[in-house]
Amino acid sequence: MSRDRVQSAVDQIQFARRFTSSFLVDLSPDEWFWQPAEGVTHIAWQVGHLATSQYGLCLLRQRGPLEADENLIPAEFRANFGKGSEPVSGPQNNLATAAIEAVFDGVYEQVQAELAQQTDQQLDVPAGKPHPLFDTKLGAIEWASGHELVHAGQIALLRRLMGKKPLR
Repeated sequence: MSRDRVQSAVDQIQFARRFTSSFLVDLSPDEWFWQPAEGVTHIAWQVGHLATSQYGLCLLRQRGPLEADENLIPAEFRANFGKGSEPVSGPQNNLATAAIEAVFDGVYEQVQAELAQQTDQQLDVPAGKPHPLFDTKLGAIEWASGHELVHAGQIALLRRLMGKKPLR
């Protein structure tokens, strides 16, 4: 059975993660929670949101919830960073950056492990509840990289607003 399309989507997820991670490597914990004067967002929320959305697109929409998911990405984490959530100011009101990074990395690793077992044909089926950008499970996986790159751009902008030099 063919894996060409799913492998292409996995390659794009890997590219997006390398791109996003390049913006995180030199940040201090305080910089993860820095917000512009308008207070719109911070890097910690962006990273937590990416973990939550990748879980939803690449795991939950693919195989449904598993009991083990609570250890991978707890319900409280999903509530704090999922769709419709809003960033909360200050490190004292959030998880530590190490905890956010652990979920960010853990979800990514689980996605890589589970998608390595999938074929194009297994993913050419509906992805659950309707979404405006995709219809199939493969479409959900393909959107994961695009969604991550949107947020990588927001992380890059936050870095620039902090006064950091552009990396690209």
